[in-house]
Amino acid sequence: MREITVNASMDQVRHVTDFINAQLAELGCSERIRIQVDVAVDELFGNIIRYAYKSRPGTATVRVDVDDEPLSVIITFIDNGIPFDPLKKEFKDTTRLPARERPIGGLGLFMVKKTMDDVSYDYRDGQNVLIIRKKI
Repeated sequence: MREITVNASMDQVRHVTDFINAQLAELGCSERIRIQVDVAVDELFGNIIRYAYKSRPGTATVRVDVDDEPLSVIITFIDNGIPFDPLKKEFKDTTRLPARERPIGGLGLFMVKKTMDDVSYDYRDGQNVLIIRKKI
């Protein structure tokens, strides 16, 4: 397991993505999977900034684990912000609607749920813990 703790701010998104991509490169991950993971990381880290801390200062820890059966990357996001379960709301697939007819919000989380093999959330010990799993 490897982890980093960074400020929950937009200027750290690239740092978090680079950290995760380095782990994916070691696993020989395909570009397609890397892009799917990058989109998920961008969405989920952005949600920590916007909702857990509501643009106030705070930190987030990002852990990367590997599971061998089947070969998967497990990415855990941990923050001490306001409890926020992004999986609570059911989002409809609006990807086939013209852009101007789509409701604002929810598409990013819909894409995360659609492209990751597993997504889970828990609030424990005063922390938001969100875990995504992607088979390599």
